[in-house]
Amino acid sequence: MKKASFAPVATAATLVLAALLGGCASLQSADSFLGVITPYRVEIVQGNVITREQAALIRPGLTRAQVRDALGSPLLTDAFNADRWDYVFTIRRQGAEPQLRRVVVRFSGETLASMDTGGELPGEREFVASIDTYRTSRTAPTLVLTEEQVKALPAPARAPAPDAAPSAPTRVYPPLEQS
Repeated sequence: MKKASFAPVATAATLVLAALLGGCASLQSADSFLGVITPYRVEIVQGNVITREQAALIRPGLTRAQVRDALGSPLLTDAFNADRWDYVFTIRRQGAEPQLRRVVVRFSGETLASMDTGGELPGEREFVASIDTYRTSRTAPTLVLTEEQVKALPAPARAPAPDAAPSAPTRVYPPLEQS
């Protein structure tokens, strides 16, 4: 009697299994596994966010300290060119598009000569909206009162006159140190 060989069957089973598993690769994406499981990705933020409002504060003639106050410390300062500051900003956040911005500030001596933003900078609200990964609709509270709201506020309490007698007795405390 001749022994049955399982080699062709094992080879065929291996090929079928490989083909099935290869088809599962189409269910995977960079952000999920089988369309259900999403692995945690570390949020990476580097540099200074420079918005349109900050850039509006910058004008030629400002000192280095004034530029640093408005934009923060630069991410890169060139050791061979002390008159150039580079502000580089990158963010990679899960669920949001990665962002990269470069702003170059040039000085002439101790005063600002120019600022190159490399294009249009986003406003503060636009930037926050671009990195907001919550899918719910949220409304931001109003930050400025209208004229009617200001008039509806209660009047502030008046401070007592400086020459008026105190309403409570003055407290006498013992000395802190023995003489």
